[in-house]
Amino acid sequence: MSPDLQETQPGPTSASTAGPQTPAGIGKQAEKAEVQAYFESTGFERWNRIYSDSDEVNKVQRNIRIGHQKTVDEVLRWLQEQGNLAGRSFCDAGCGVGSLSLPLAQLGAGSVAASDLSAAMVTEAARRAGEAGLSGERLSFSTSDLESLQGRYDTVVCLDVFIHYPQAAAEEMVAHLAAMAETHLLVSFAPYTPLLALLKGIGQLFPGPSKTTRAYTLREDGIVAAAAAAGFRPVRRSLNQAPFYFSRLIAFERG
Repeated sequence: MSPDLQETQPGPTSASTAGPQTPAGIGKQAEKAEVQAYFESTGFERWNRIYSDSDEVNKVQRNIRIGHQKTVDEVLRWLQEQGNLAGRSFCDAGCGVGSLSLPLAQLGAGSVAASDLSAAMVTEAARRAGEAGLSGERLSFSTSDLESLQGRYDTVVCLDVFIHYPQAAAEEMVAHLAAMAETHLLVSFAPYTPLLALLKGIGQLFPGPSKTTRAYTLREDGIVAAAAAAGFRPVRRSLNQAPFYFSRLIAFERG
């Protein structure tokens, strides 16, 4: 995912309104509301182009498209290596336009429940599924924030979502998703490094007209600790680096 504030990485997540409205909670809700508003307007148009075959993208957007697809391809490879896709249930949290959900269903996954905060993203994902002949009981779509998601799944996946949320909020979301997973949890995020922190700081000084939502880099030890508290241990890691896309992918297993 890109630390560049001119093109932040998508993957809308939550807008939960439950719980006491403490100052921290109010800030958290404002952050989510900003993400939701963006992805229901200009954000949807921009990222729908990026996650398509459209030629109407600039160099940065094309680079992000390639980087995100590399992450999706790696997740699909890892899942296939785990085996028994047909006997497993999957939750694609923050599904966007279906970049992971659709190929996962095509590979024969037992069931895929895909959700996103943005109704526009969900509508587009369902449209693409229909075009691919994937509509049916094994692939379902819903509009929901992460924290409102319920159910139990063999595997929960959340890709390129946490770029929009600060450390504490992202850790809470990881903990919630881990509680929904029976066996496997896979997440990706922009990892904190001094260099990325510096670049982000410089970018904050020169917000251009294409600035979207705030971009956050996260400390890996905090994400791992949040998953560990729910009984998961990291078993596989990768780092996807490109000029405008920088993403840490971690696969966790329960036990």
